[in-house]
Amino acid sequence: MKKHALVVGASGVTGSTLARHLLENGWRVSGLSRGAHAEVEGVESIAVDLTSADALRTALKGLQPSHVFFTVWSRQANERENIRVNGAIVSNVFDALGEAMDSVEHVALVTGLKHYLGPFEAYATGAVPETPFREEQGRQRVDNFYYEQEDRVFAAAERHGFGWSVHRPHTVIGFAVGNAMNMGTTLAVYATLCRHTGMPFIFPGSAMQWHGVTDMTDAALLARQLEWAATHAEGRNQAFNIVNGDVFRWKWMWSRIAGYFGIEPVPFDGTVRPLEARMADAAPAWREIAGKFDLAEPDIAKLASWWHTDADLGRPMEVITDMGKSRKAGFADFEATDEAFFRLFDRLKEARLIPD
Repeated sequence: MKKHALVVGASGVTGSTLARHLLENGWRVSGLSRGAHAEVEGVESIAVDLTSADALRTALKGLQPSHVFFTVWSRQANERENIRVNGAIVSNVFDALGEAMDSVEHVALVTGLKHYLGPFEAYATGAVPETPFREEQGRQRVDNFYYEQEDRVFAAAERHGFGWSVHRPHTVIGFAVGNAMNMGTTLAVYATLCRHTGMPFIFPGSAMQWHGVTDMTDAALLARQLEWAATHAEGRNQAFNIVNGDVFRWKWMWSRIAGYFGIEPVPFDGTVRPLEARMADAAPAWREIAGKFDLAEPDIAKLASWWHTDADLGRPMEVITDMGKSRKAGFADFEATDEAFFRLFDRLKEARLIPD
């Protein structure tokens, strides 16, 4: 029988890429989202408030997926609220599926490297494990909604007998509009502003990120690992890191991105200059650029997530990931990170979200 995926968060960077990948491989795909953004053509779209247990029960009535993929989170004011709301999303979906959960073969949960780092508000406040991060390093002794989501998946697996996998990417590069964690599109918007206004292309982050070695995750690579883990015995009941497989320093990548847009990179001078403050008044300039080039989205707030890019590029510690466990298990795919950025930028141009 055709595999039937329920993708929770099907309009986001990870969810939309996963949905497209599964459709291309012959899956039936149902996608849950708030309905605020377009989903992939071919997905059976279900617009619903994921925080409402009653709404989910109505929306999922009669649905019998063979696989469930959680690729979504809802940002709250603090980590205690993140735990409450995002933990409930997992339970709400399971409860809404009801007896259909007994026929689910696999549930995959996408979290991230904050499993090792702690949540945004706790960065550098705990004892961050030594890098490269490895899956066996375990949990930090801090509040973290990732752990709550994992525990709810594990408990449901015990009740219903499905297999599970947890996937921990590092800053996902992929196409989506209106996503809260979208560095690739944010940097494209920033570079476009610099090109068309004369604003200097200044690195917004820390000395550690500028000089240190790091890695990232292409959304297409993550999608392939998600499908692999959901359909291979080696991926059952395992947590896996997932990064592209190359490493780089931002002082090199910054020049690569600048070169794509035909602008000059400004060398880092030791001063952290976050984008959120510097771009606070950028909306009128973006509207002008959007009008001049007939772009599809004149609202900069629907494209750029300054706060998230600042958080990632402003980290005061090294962040790099070990992929040994995944490779030993049989998943050895690779992506070049600069090429992943360039593919995204090309697609943003095709969608008329940035100018040619």
